[in-house]
Amino acid sequence: MGIDILDESNFLDYALSYYENPNCVDFDEFHEDLNRIKYIKRLFNRFDQKNNLKERLILNHIIILNNVFGAEACSRILFFRIEERYHSYLKSFLKYLQLLPIELPEVDLINIPTNHVIDSILGKLLE
Repeated sequence: MGIDILDESNFLDYALSYYENPNCVDFDEFHEDLNRIKYIKRLFNRFDQKNNLKERLILNHIIILNNVFGAEACSRILFFRIEERYHSYLKSFLKYLQLLPIELPEVDLINIPTNHVIDSILGKLLE
């Protein structure tokens, strides 16, 4: 779908156009998958407030979103829906999963740093 920049008026159409879940039987399942973004935001907030990172749970949510939307659409949706203050967290996770696109119309990925604490935690998962 040729949407240049996501906004509130075209977000749902964009998400629906890229949603591919063969097990989805109704609109509620689509919304359940979109609610994963809320869960990721809550988990980022918990890390921000309490320094408690549930990295495996966040990875699982992102992997599921990637599976139903595809890599680029998943990244666009996440960067659009997740507050800018958490973009460095998101970038760390997407980079770890090798799902980070080179560029996105919604954000300037080059100028978003990764979060070094998250990078370190994720790096230890590979050990």
